[in-house]
Amino acid sequence: MSPPNSAPTVAVPLAAVPAVAAQPAYRRILLKLSGEALMGDEAYGIKRETIDRIVAEIAEVVRLGVQIAVVIGGGNIFRGVAPGAAGMDRATADYIGMLATLMNALALQDALRRAGVESRVQSALRIDQVAEPYIRGREMNVDVVLKATKVDGVYTADPMKDAAAKRYSTLTFDEAIVKNLKVMDATALALCRDQKMLLKVFSIFVPGALKRVVLGEDEGTLVHC
Repeated sequence: MSPPNSAPTVAVPLAAVPAVAAQPAYRRILLKLSGEALMGDEAYGIKRETIDRIVAEIAEVVRLGVQIAVVIGGGNIFRGVAPGAAGMDRATADYIGMLATLMNALALQDALRRAGVESRVQSALRIDQVAEPYIRGREMNVDVVLKATKVDGVYTADPMKDAAAKRYSTLTFDEAIVKNLKVMDATALALCRDQKMLLKVFSIFVPGALKRVVLGEDEGTLVHC
């Protein structure tokens, strides 16, 4: 499911935390988390309080008996070096970005460890001292991809600019592409559609949103075929 140069994945085993009685709608999920989500209100880098809050929500979902893989970006770190990367060879800049994602993955793994949740870091960029090599055969065959954003779903217009914008509860991939709703780039939407994947867009900044999504409640926007 991930390309060869994909960002590091933090996989949380099913048995990491004892399950409780709640019945989740999804048993295996892939959480796409941007590096910027770790910044909190800082200009760049990682804010301890923010990552601990995100990890607490992940741990709560693991306690439901859900397996989670987290793919994390590196924008919170790379944006600090981006000006110096101007004119740099594209491949070199890409490697810098991958190193930034690996740094975030290690920070997330450490925070998960402190929260009592076992996790492993996998990376297509070989750094065997700190991460396992990414192997396609270890994919989780997830039930849904959760895209964590700053906005609590997909809207008819930018809710930050248009007070009349309405949130979609559900949406098809074709509608998202035709209406140019900026869920993600059109190529990624087409790939999700062709693989008949479920995609849920929600805000990681809304307390309890991740758990409500996993329980199948009306949180965020479900994009489907």
